Amino acid sequence: MRYLSLLLLTFLVGCHLEPRQLTVKEQLLENIDSLETEIVTLRDLVEKNGSQSGLQKQFTGCRTLYKHCEWAVEYFQPSVARFINGPALDEVEADENRFFPPAGFQVVEEMLFPIYDKANQNELKRETGVLLSNIRQIRTHLQAVAITNDYIVDALQQHLSRITALGITGFDSPVALLSIPETAEAMSSIKNVIEMSDVGKRPADLGKLLSDASRYCRENPGFNSFDRAAFISNYLIPIGNALKEFRDSNQIASVPRTNAIRSSAATFFDKNAFDVDAFSPSKEYGFTNEKAQLGKMLFYDSRLSKDQDRSCASCHHPEKAFTDGLAVNVSLTGSNLVRNTPTLTYSAFQNALFWDLRQPDLEKQSADVIANKDEMHGDLTLFLPVVKKDAKFNTLFSKAFPDEKDVKNWQIQNALASYIRSLNAFDSKFDRYVRGEKTAMDRDEITGMNLFMGKAKCATCHFTPLFNGSVPPRYSKTEQEVLGTPKFADGKQISDDPGRFAVTKMPQFLHAYKTPTVRNAAVTAPYMHNGVYKSLEEVVDFYDKGGGTGLGYDVPNQTLPTEKLNLTANEKSQLVAFIKALTDSEYIKNKPDLRRRR
Repeated sequence: MRYLSLLLLTFLVGCHLEPRQLTVKEQLLENIDSLETEIVTLRDLVEKNGSQSGLQKQFTGCRTLYKHCEWAVEYFQPSVARFINGPALDEVEADENRFFPPAGFQVVEEMLFPIYDKANQNELKRETGVLLSNIRQIRTHLQAVAITNDYIVDALQQHLSRITALGITGFDSPVALLSIPETAEAMSSIKNVIEMSDVGKRPADLGKLLSDASRYCRENPGFNSFDRAAFISNYLIPIGNALKEFRDSNQIASVPRTNAIRSSAATFFDKNAFDVDAFSPSKEYGFTNEKAQLGKMLFYDSRLSKDQDRSCASCHHPEKAFTDGLAVNVSLTGSNLVRNTPTLTYSAFQNALFWDLRQPDLEKQSADVIANKDEMHGDLTLFLPVVKKDAKFNTLFSKAFPDEKDVKNWQIQNALASYIRSLNAFDSKFDRYVRGEKTAMDRDEITGMNLFMGKAKCATCHFTPLFNGSVPPRYSKTEQEVLGTPKFADGKQISDDPGRFAVTKMPQFLHAYKTPTVRNAAVTAPYMHNGVYKSLEEVVDFYDKGGGTGLGYDVPNQTLPTEKLNLTANEKSQLVAFIKALTDSEYIKNKPDLRRRR
């Protein structure tokens, strides 16, 4: 009996010495608690007039902790996450004509780095208080939500996209340039979450890849010298593939929602990763090849214009990646239009169209152009009888809209939009490179890629891999920027075009324009909203100088960093080489033909 009692006591003591492993949610909440404690310490240091080095060190520790929570914060509470680690710019809701001042880590970072001015002590104390309040709000929300395996994997896949497009590019650490050490923490956090999940089958190489990726960042912490091309190829893409295997092998269901990145994609570099329907107004506007075929016929039909002498193709030439090669085109009355004709390629992946973002989708964009008295001055209602009398059109409409008995305006708009949504090849040298063809880009192009995503800071506005202003990984917002673009190439005067301000009347948007894709930029000159620059080299020089502020203009609302990039002549050349490597193969093949036509 005594022996049995000793066995029982040993068993109970053993159980006590082996605490239960925390769940993913429990560990997440512990991390949030630790983050709150460290932010309180930061606030106390501010109150006690702490030293610059002490404040910077404490801030760095807070952000490090945040990187272990970020995957869940951004996924489950994105509206609050914007005010925890979003850009230090006003959050503007143009539809409601209101804005919110920036808050969070990036605002605090700008106060502490590179030099802390103690005159800002009260403001810094206030900002740490706001940050603390938002963290507490996040904890309350996370306590209430169910964090199941399907949400965990979906969140981690989105987080991997965020790390690739925003993390390693300096988007969320633009001043202190702590992006690479923070990426090491983000990799470790993914590994911890995977290990703590209650899913049985794990790819043998997933944990090792995450550990190796974290170590690579720790061993190569320099922001400008970090080899992003190697990191993406050797770590981030293989991790994406292994994470997908983890989901598939455990039969973890995809989260049912509209997502710009298809659930079947391992990473957003996959050939068919992006779903154009995520940017459509609603389900009935969904893309089909039949709609695109009809839209192509409409695209070249001049009967859409009032005088039947101008089609969509009159200003969007296919051989020039659907631009026209002009600084600005000519209106129907013979005067110059106000703005440059942008490429239609990849325009499907935006939530706002035109340079001033005045329309939310391609359907409304096409109707806007057709009705515009300076561009086509047409009327879709008057075009309907033309369609109904045309046998070929009737056949194509029946195939494109089999459930509709009559042709309507929205179908014309949807067909044109569908054709534009088909203009996304994703087959440039860059695309082939990130899919494993290591010889697709040469050394200068690879170096240019590292510059684009690093020192030159291009990718903090032109987000990889769409290289436009649609913000990953949700792609629910398309950004605009205030650059201070000159009116003429000599740089003596800022452009007098008010930009998005003309639409919203909000001062933050004076001289603001949509961030377009730089895919196919090699064949879409001239550049900027007014076509002021004829070459990519001129564009790079403008950014290198710090935009309009660098040229000497007074641009108080400039969102482009005003500091010089200090790019060398060779770096500028390599940067241009990479941008040219974003050209779809179709336009590379057509280059000789373009020269002959000129």
